Amino acid sequence: MSTTRSRTARPHPGAAAAAFRAADRDTAQLAKALAHPARVAIVRMLLERGECICGAIVSGLPLSQATVSQHLKVLKRAGVVSGEVDGPRVCYCVDPRAVRRLQELLGALAPKSGGTP
Repeated sequence: MSTTRSRTARPHPGAAAAAFRAADRDTAQLAKALAHPARVAIVRMLLERGECICGAIVSGLPLSQATVSQHLKVLKRAGVVSGEVDGPRVCYCVDPRAVRRLQELLGALAPKSGGTP
């Protein structure tokens, strides 16, 4: 017995990404970077302290050095934090432009007419 498959054209993988607005892609990128509670805690810690060396971040979280480093890597890749080498240490801080952009993007998701979503 043979089965017949319908042959529908699939869009090119890049076509879907191109169909979304730049703001939607930015929102998704920043949201993905903050999609883990440890990364949110790291950003909150950095906002409260202004800047912090990696060892201080590790001591403030119940995570290993390697795990914190991986979370910082994700945040750096998304542009949420930056790290500056200070001798044998790396000092991290939040990029205020990224925070403002996130606030702007999330604010744009709110209904404009004052109605409930």
